[in-house]
Amino acid sequence: MKVTSVEKKEKSTVELTIQVEAAQFEAAVQRAYLKNRNSIAVPGFRKGKAPRKIIEGMYGSGVFYEDAINDVYPGAYEEAVKEQGLDDVGYPKMEIVEAGKDGLTFKALVSVRPEVKLGEYKGLSAVKEEPKVTEKDIDEELKPYIERATRLVSVKRKAKKGDTAVIDFEGFDNGTPFEGGKGENYDLKLGAGMFVPGFEEQVIGMKAGEEKDLDITFPEDYHAELAGKAVVFHVKVNEVKESQAPAVDDEFAKDVSEFETLADFRKDLGEKLLERRQEQAKRDFESGVIEQLVEGMECEIPDGMVEVQVDRLMDDFAMRIQSQGMRVEDYLSMMGMTPEMMRNSARPSALNQVRSELALTAVAKAEGLEATDQDYEDEVARLAGQYNMPADQVRAVVPEADLKRDLALRKASEFVVANAKAKKAPAKKAKKDEDEKAEKKTAEKKTQKAEEGAAEEKPKRAPRKKKAEEPAE
Repeated sequence: MKVTSVEKKEKSTVELTIQVEAAQFEAAVQRAYLKNRNSIAVPGFRKGKAPRKIIEGMYGSGVFYEDAINDVYPGAYEEAVKEQGLDDVGYPKMEIVEAGKDGLTFKALVSVRPEVKLGEYKGLSAVKEEPKVTEKDIDEELKPYIERATRLVSVKRKAKKGDTAVIDFEGFDNGTPFEGGKGENYDLKLGAGMFVPGFEEQVIGMKAGEEKDLDITFPEDYHAELAGKAVVFHVKVNEVKESQAPAVDDEFAKDVSEFETLADFRKDLGEKLLERRQEQAKRDFESGVIEQLVEGMECEIPDGMVEVQVDRLMDDFAMRIQSQGMRVEDYLSMMGMTPEMMRNSARPSALNQVRSELALTAVAKAEGLEATDQDYEDEVARLAGQYNMPADQVRAVVPEADLKRDLALRKASEFVVANAKAKKAPAKKAKKDEDEKAEKKTAEKKTQKAEEGAAEEKPKRAPRKKKAEEPAE
């Protein structure tokens, strides 16, 4: 192997021209012949017995070149990168220049770790909320307990909004029952909007034992052939039930918690809510500081480095989906997404993670922050306990160098945050302005929900072997 040229390109990439000597390439071609000869039929020869020259005469001298190239270029690439002292951080792009009796020449576009120019990383500042908990907040915390303790009780009156009507129903299209339009003893929560528009509204006011025909027109965007059609539902109300919430008192507190009094229960709910909000405020402050650190950094990030991180996110996502007993293919089909759409949605998050890693790596280098052997052993023990697996298995799954690098990044993050200043949140605006802002934020979240992904902390697997694009013929 010989590197005949090295050319720096844009966005932290380097193009190498690599030459594989004739003898080495010839040996790879011979291996390709021996591997494939049993699957090639040649008249006059038993399978696997045809000489290489005969096969090349029939199919061309380059018949085995593709397999030979795939055999030889990974090793040649790794050797070339090592020889040039390049810290490759992505998947190389390969282009075949020449392949033949004189050997193999190819170009490799290498993504290298970019140079990072840090901005200020001491004395950064970010907003840190000072959480408070009001009695109204505690009332909201109580609601799930009240809802779980709420019972449905039969009543002898007309159904009203909020009640549950137990109904039999059957739908008719021009007098003919249609598929999926029939049910018996169905619990219909009036006002929940679970049935076609207009259905629940007409059940309101009916009493147990009463029957009624409901004139319903399906929406134009309704699925199947019923879209836009006027139909009739025959409905019989079997029972009307109302929700009866429990008295929220000391007895209620005893039933739903370990506390003897409602006051103690409310106090505990408030303390736990305050603790959660304080932890969230801490995380938000840390995120704001790291975001400021990243914004002050200058570097050109190669696309290949981002693609590697996208692969990691996809692998982690697949593990989470499979741990829930679902295939990734089924999840994507259910969500109406393709693998490429999923990758595209993960790319902004991958870019942010890469930028953060580069910035924190630079801080660790500037401050001489490294993970010690004891740090490594402590982290192995922590992960073993968290994932209920032997320490030796953690060591086998997570390379020591990778774990120590992550620990060094953690130290760098802690250093930057410890040297940052907390700012008070700006004074709140008028309630009307806040409501408008909240509504806008909610709408934005709904439109972006399919593109967002959360990554849970878990032990990283051993790094995937580097792959390259298929060489051009």
